[in-house]
Amino acid sequence: MPTSPAPSPRPLAVDARTAAAKASDTKTADTRSAAQTAAAAPSVTGVNPSSGPAGTAVVITGSGFTGTTQVRFGTALASFTVVSATQINATVPTGSGTVQITVTTPNGTSTQNVTFSYASATAPTLTSLNPASGPAGGGNSVVITGTGFTGTTQVLFGTTAATAFTVNSATQITATAPAGSGSVQVKVTTPGGSSNTLTYTYSTAPAISSLNPASGPQAGGNTVVITGTNLATTTSVHFGATAVGFTVLSNTQVSAVAPPGTVTVNVNVTTPGGTSNNLIYTYSAIPTVTTVNPGQGPTSGGNSVVITGTGFTGTTQVLFGTTPATVFTINSATQITATAPPGAPGASPVNVVTPGGTSSPGAFYFYVAPPALTSLSPASGPTAGGNTVVINGFHLTLTTAVHFGAASVPFTVLNDNQVSVTAPAGTATANVNLTTSGGTSNNLVYTYAPAPAVSGLNPALGPEIGGTIVTVTGTNLATTTSVHFGAASAAFTVLSDTQLTAVAPPGTGTVSVNVTATGGTSNNLPFTYVPPPG
Repeated sequence: MPTSPAPSPRPLAVDARTAAAKASDTKTADTRSAAQTAAAAPSVTGVNPSSGPAGTAVVITGSGFTGTTQVRFGTALASFTVVSATQINATVPTGSGTVQITVTTPNGTSTQNVTFSYASATAPTLTSLNPASGPAGGGNSVVITGTGFTGTTQVLFGTTAATAFTVNSATQITATAPAGSGSVQVKVTTPGGSSNTLTYTYSTAPAISSLNPASGPQAGGNTVVITGTNLATTTSVHFGATAVGFTVLSNTQVSAVAPPGTVTVNVNVTTPGGTSNNLIYTYSAIPTVTTVNPGQGPTSGGNSVVITGTGFTGTTQVLFGTTPATVFTINSATQITATAPPGAPGASPVNVVTPGGTSSPGAFYFYVAPPALTSLSPASGPTAGGNTVVINGFHLTLTTAVHFGAASVPFTVLNDNQVSVTAPAGTATANVNLTTSGGTSNNLVYTYAPAPAVSGLNPALGPEIGGTIVTVTGTNLATTTSVHFGAASAAFTVLSDTQLTAVAPPGTGTVSVNVTATGGTSNNLPFTYVPPPG
């Protein structure tokens, strides 16, 4: 029988290599596992603070803290919170002396020599609060200064815990005040005990009701009195976004200096109790005056003057020179009607004062002295009028009207002391006066005289050489100014209102005799000249 071939040894070789490979893989995995275990061991590099009493809150820094199962101070276990792989927050357990801090995770226990020293526990002390007051709603930051703040566990405002607090150092804490009212005592608690207390006051928010003035110049610089409530603890005053200087006058008033600005801004006040409501403050442009109508008037004042210009809103004064108008009305932003005050003769600048400032002199008002009359020449005339009368006086240059009684008559200004007029018809007497921009003058009496009438001549004839004394009889002869024999003027003597004597001048033939008096010229009577005999 044939003998079967011997089995090939090849599979055995394959098994050997496989076994070797498996052994190598197992060795590699074991090496890798050991390396991973070494890399994951926790490491402690620092602790803050590094000393304090039991109960102190500390921050432990390092690496590999994930999965921490124990934190020890020496042999004492501490309560802790793993914040991250590099930070643990822990509370120091009871102990003494200086001990090593160790952290244990599933990967091992730290071996670094980071230590914590136990210190005697002393109660904290408070020295100041900043600010020492705040709004009733809370929420503001209060910086507490003192000593022994390490490990602080609680900050109380009265019986209410601070909303949040941060221990900045052993001498400073920043706390967020809770809501409250009135005055409360602030206290800090640490493992060493509770501190003394300091007073913190909850303030009511301020409220403002008025600004005086509520407007001012664009250049600023004026003082504004702000009225309201709860203003005693004011810490800032704002005009828009600008903080300004201020003075607390009382719990209801604060004065502030307005900054420069334009148009309008909101004004508010801030105290520890909060920020007030807003009130509007208006910036006003400096006014301008362009015209004054009328531009002149009496020194006694009292006349109505219309002033035009710009920026008249809120006008507080109208000045004629340095004298305020007695009364004024703001018709619009461009017009004011003012009653002129008394003033001295001459030009006075007219200025308008508003919260925006005082206008620059741009228009003048002329004070005119009132006219005064001294005499009329003549002071009487015929009832038919038509005669020229010269009015004498002072300050007559600006005459605007002349009156004979109620009648207004044409006139001519001759100079500052004389005005010429034509007398109107009238009877009896009339008061004569004239008006200028300075006012109306005193009155002078003008007398209307009836025309004279002649009824008889005695004798009615005389020699051609003249010299005959003739008695003229008639009416209204008292004011006789001339007697005529024809064209020749005769000397005369007034005896009464009904009689005068005249000396006939030389002449020939028959001539007309008449009399001229204030009232006019009389009718004519014949006078015959007798030639000499032969």
